Amino acid sequence: MLGPNANCGTQPHYDEPLQQCFGDVVPRQGFQIDESKDYAEMWMGDYPILPAKDLKTGEELHKIVDENKEKLLGKTCIEKFGGVVPFLPKILSIAKALPLQIHPNKQLSERLHKENPDKFPDPNHKPEIAIALGPFEVFAGWKDQSDIQSLFDELEPLKKFVPEQHSKFDHDALKQICLNILKTSDQETAKTQEELAKIPKEKYGKQGYILDVLPRLQKQYSKEDPGNLVALLTMNFLQLSAGDAIYVPADAPHAYLSGDIVECMARSNNVLNTGFCPRADRDDIELFTSALTFGPHTPEEVKLGTRKSDKSLNGKTSEYAPPMSEFNMLKTSLKDGEKETIKAIAGPSVVFATSGSGKLTADGESHDLSEGYIFFVGQGVEVKYEASEELEVYQAYTE
Repeated sequence: MLGPNANCGTQPHYDEPLQQCFGDVVPRQGFQIDESKDYAEMWMGDYPILPAKDLKTGEELHKIVDENKEKLLGKTCIEKFGGVVPFLPKILSIAKALPLQIHPNKQLSERLHKENPDKFPDPNHKPEIAIALGPFEVFAGWKDQSDIQSLFDELEPLKKFVPEQHSKFDHDALKQICLNILKTSDQETAKTQEELAKIPKEKYGKQGYILDVLPRLQKQYSKEDPGNLVALLTMNFLQLSAGDAIYVPADAPHAYLSGDIVECMARSNNVLNTGFCPRADRDDIELFTSALTFGPHTPEEVKLGTRKSDKSLNGKTSEYAPPMSEFNMLKTSLKDGEKETIKAIAGPSVVFATSGSGKLTADGESHDLSEGYIFFVGQGVEVKYEASEELEVYQAYTE
């Protein structure tokens, strides 16, 4: 079964109009762009906070799925994940750094959800991927330990954050350093950044970019934000191009700085924030640091590659396969007039076009497919694409 175009959920924040991605061309029912507001997130799943909706009827996707579980999800998906779509695709358009955050693992999410269901609305974990649609800047994972140590050993303003009793620069020391930075007063945080800015660039070695990025972060938030120090001093700073991707496991720190991306995650909305946000929005520091895990540890470990997909009949589709069970992501790229067929998948899919135009055919029906169009595809359905104008289509799926 092929669902109709989905009317997506939108999230207004982060100071960037989503229509710069493709928000202004998406077919909708009952929603109009308010030009006085900024939109940064487009949600395309069945998560009930911002669910996709049937374009014709306005019915929310989670209700449609609930009424047709076996037909739409398939037996395997139901047995593994219950009667829900186990992933949540999004489009993000980022001009201002998103909060420095982690998504708690499943065990911690279950506890937090039980203790505070209003703040942590589900008991699930939230590992995720992010695929660049163009230039994309992100802090993700930890730097190599030797790179972190060189900064804290050599730069005088940072030595106060190093635990006194550490015998080696290991994960325990790194966790304590992060805790010490986050607990530092606003005045001392600002003073540290001012002192770092005065140190000659050559003293930073290959990490001289710190002095270039620091003023940008200070302008977006403030010199008092401890996220500036945690991100720049301990985390990988990546500048990615269209098609590049990263994988962020549960409990791994990350902050998206700028760019337009495809994001997909396990079906959850749990998050712990500790920087790049007003103090009132920051979560408990002890909880945040206690939950931290310490991998990946280099830029190469953060990046997620692609492979040719065995779901493709014509060889026009690549696949992002993160080390998690909830989903994989297909990307089909077609030139004018080219065609692709995606084999029937034994689980649900969400299909969305990020550029170009053409046709999508499934279940004997043909549909217009253009930038910003979204479809829900039930299990067991073969999907065909034909490009009239150079077309790029993503398909998140599970089976």
